[in-house]
Amino acid sequence: MARIEVPMPQIGESIAEGTVSKWLKRIGDVVGRDEPILEISTDKVDAEIPAPAAGVLVEIAVQEGETVGVGTIVAFIDPDGTGAAVHAPMVVAPAPAVTAAVPIDTSTPDEAPEATVSAPTPPPPPVAAAPVAAEEERARTRSTPVVRRIAEEHGIDVEAVTGTGHGGRVTKQDILSFIEKGPAALAAPAAPAAPARPQPSAPAPPPSQGPAGIPAGLPSGLWDTFYREVQHPEYHVRSADRVEPMDKIRRLTAEHMVLAKRVAPHVHSFIEIDFSAIDRIRAESKARWAAQGARVSYTAFVVWAVSRVLRDFPTVNSAVSGNNVIFRGNVNVGVAVDLDPGLIVPVVHDADHLGLVGIGNRIVDLATRARERKLMPSEIQGATFTITNPGVLGTLVGMPIIPKGTSAILGTGAIEKRVVVVVDPETGTDSTAIRNRAYFSLGYDHRIVDGADAARFLARLKETLESFPSDA
Repeated sequence: MARIEVPMPQIGESIAEGTVSKWLKRIGDVVGRDEPILEISTDKVDAEIPAPAAGVLVEIAVQEGETVGVGTIVAFIDPDGTGAAVHAPMVVAPAPAVTAAVPIDTSTPDEAPEATVSAPTPPPPPVAAAPVAAEEERARTRSTPVVRRIAEEHGIDVEAVTGTGHGGRVTKQDILSFIEKGPAALAAPAAPAAPARPQPSAPAPPPSQGPAGIPAGLPSGLWDTFYREVQHPEYHVRSADRVEPMDKIRRLTAEHMVLAKRVAPHVHSFIEIDFSAIDRIRAESKARWAAQGARVSYTAFVVWAVSRVLRDFPTVNSAVSGNNVIFRGNVNVGVAVDLDPGLIVPVVHDADHLGLVGIGNRIVDLATRARERKLMPSEIQGATFTITNPGVLGTLVGMPIIPKGTSAILGTGAIEKRVVVVVDPETGTDSTAIRNRAYFSLGYDHRIVDGADAARFLARLKETLESFPSDA
């Protein structure tokens, strides 16, 4: 019977790779369907990966500590328990990504990932009989489809590139580094080819645009590097310094932040919010909420108000995709949670369909399980707008970075008592009062959200919070 492949799953929309942190089973171990066989780590969650079928673990293709792309085959299971361990390509041909994963605890998932069954590897043909086929097969086993596409675009023989991946595989970074070495590395094979275009010294795109959004004259490999590869500068270490490598969460967070700033032109606008109406509602509802076991924080009020206002501001709830704009059909609000150290953004899905108490309880549940590393992958995916609250630690105001795939983020500052001037609505006279107030900042992608749009959004949000309905 054919062996069952165990691929690296896709456990988040923005996650392209995972690290095998620990194998829970060894070659030759009998495993049951849905039984965890390995642990993986990403920048968002840690998860145990269950066996897609019962059988015997006959091959481990990726060792502990190795980081591989989504879809990479990490192991094989023989359902009959008789298959011998043989070498197999580690990368799956392009196909829908497997998305199943389980939380860090050992509870049994409701569903197991769909197994991908591969036919037994046929014996290789004699080299003399099919030298061209053998050459193509060797290229396929030493590289991914993405690497081969980049190599073909630049007239490069994959065999000429030194691979740094598992088993000498040529990685995407290997081929891009090879391209950047200069004209000698970019020389085409003997077949006639158009003269190679000069390579720019820096990956910044020129103003004019070529096909598919690639700037004219810029090789697609370098364009991809500009948007997807992050290299941090290195500095001299002094004698009193201590050097520690970034952990995986910090490294990938750093990469994501650089890419977000690199791609989206950030603009920030600010507004001040009076929390007097919300304070009255909290005081009036405190006993009732306590009897219900509900916990409704200031953040819950903000999420409720944001989710309602976003309905009328589709550009703030959108994403730029190439030369198109995706207007999201759902209002999914990500709420940043401090892990100390680190940060994660669980998502309140369809927040505009939840009441105030429901949102409050949902935020508490997500934050608690985030700190316990028990979030499901689906609970950190799909945000259309994000709220971060540096004010909980006393920060007056912040200028947060817009997460990739969205067009705006709200930063909420510390809620503090301030002396303010208030106007009597009946007499129009001025007086001073002490009110709980906070500064809010809206960071937005200026490719799609204009300053006037941001101002109108913030004005509506201010109006909603300062006249908060008591029956929300």
